[in-house]
Amino acid sequence: MVTQHPAQPAVPAPAEVWMLVRQRPTELRRSTRELADALAEAYGPRFAVWHSDELLFGVRGGRLVLRTLGGLDLAAPAVVCVRQVPGFMHVDREVTLMRHLEAMGSILVNAVDAQFKARNKLWQAQELALAGVPVPDTVSYATAPMEGVVHSTDTAPPCVVKSVVGTKGGQVFLAPDADMLRGVAGSLTQEAPFLFQEYVAHSHGRTLRVVVVDGEPVDAVLHSSRNGALAANIAKGSAANRCPGRHPRAEELAVRAARALGLDIAGVDLLFAGEDGYTVCEVNAVPGWRPEMTGVVPAITACVADRLAARGRPLAPAAEGRLARD
Repeated sequence: MVTQHPAQPAVPAPAEVWMLVRQRPTELRRSTRELADALAEAYGPRFAVWHSDELLFGVRGGRLVLRTLGGLDLAAPAVVCVRQVPGFMHVDREVTLMRHLEAMGSILVNAVDAQFKARNKLWQAQELALAGVPVPDTVSYATAPMEGVVHSTDTAPPCVVKSVVGTKGGQVFLAPDADMLRGVAGSLTQEAPFLFQEYVAHSHGRTLRVVVVDGEPVDAVLHSSRNGALAANIAKGSAANRCPGRHPRAEELAVRAARALGLDIAGVDLLFAGEDGYTVCEVNAVPGWRPEMTGVVPAITACVADRLAARGRPLAPAAEGRLARD
C-alpha cells in the first residue's frame, strides 16, 4: 500500500518533492510531521511522503527505474527531503535506495555522501578533525578484542564510552576509573564498535544543540540532564531552553561542522570545553527540534524551494506567498 501524506490522494502522483521516511505517517515524530505538513501546504499534489519499504528500484532495459510494490512506475522526484536517522541506515538497504534516487537525478537534502558520513560517530570525528573543527580525543577499533582495546587505549579514565551508531543518548556511558572502564567494556555488545572519548568535565550533563540550515544557524537550545546524568538528551528527560544568538562562537562552530560533513540540514551538539570554548560532541543529519523553535521548518522549506528552483521548477506564486508569510 502506498504511503503518502494524509492530505494527498491515495494513489501515487508524479510528485516533484518527496519526504523519505522509515516510519509510517501515523508514527512520524512530531518534528517530521510538522515539516511534512508545511511541505504539503507549500506544494499540494506536488508533494508526497514515501516510506522506504514501499519502493522497488533497479535497472530495466539498460535504464534506471523506480517502482511501487504494486508495480507502478514512478518518475524520480526533483528533490527528496530525507528524514531517516542515519545511524540506523543499512548500506545495502536505505543507502542504496538514496544512491539510486541521486543517480536518477534527484537532489537529496541531505545528500547521500553527507548522510553516510553522519551515520557513524567516528567517521564524523575523522571528517571534523580533517577540517580543523575541534572534537574530543577519541579512540576506536576494527576487529581488535575489547580487552586489548581497553588495555591499549591512551584515553585514560574518566572517559566516555559510546557506540559509533547510537542515537538519543543510548549506549553512552561514563567510565570514571580503570576498573569501571574494564567492567563497562566487558558488558558491551559486539554488534557495532564502540569508541572511547575524552571526558569534557566542564560540560557534564550539558550540551548546546544548534540547528543549521543551508549554512546558517537557525536556532539553538541548551539541553540539561536531570539527576546528574552524563548525557543531556530529551529522550531521556533532559530539560531544554532556547538560547538563539546567546552563543555566537558556538553557532559559528556549528556552521563549520555542518559544512565539514556536507550537510544542508544539521543538528550540531556542542560540548562546553571551558567558559568560552566549545568542542563538537556529534552532528545529527536528521535533527529534531522543540515546538518553540519556530524558525526551523520555514528554513528547511526554503532550502527545499531553493533546490527545486535549481532544477528549474520553482514554486507556484500561491506557494511562494505562503512561504513568505512563514
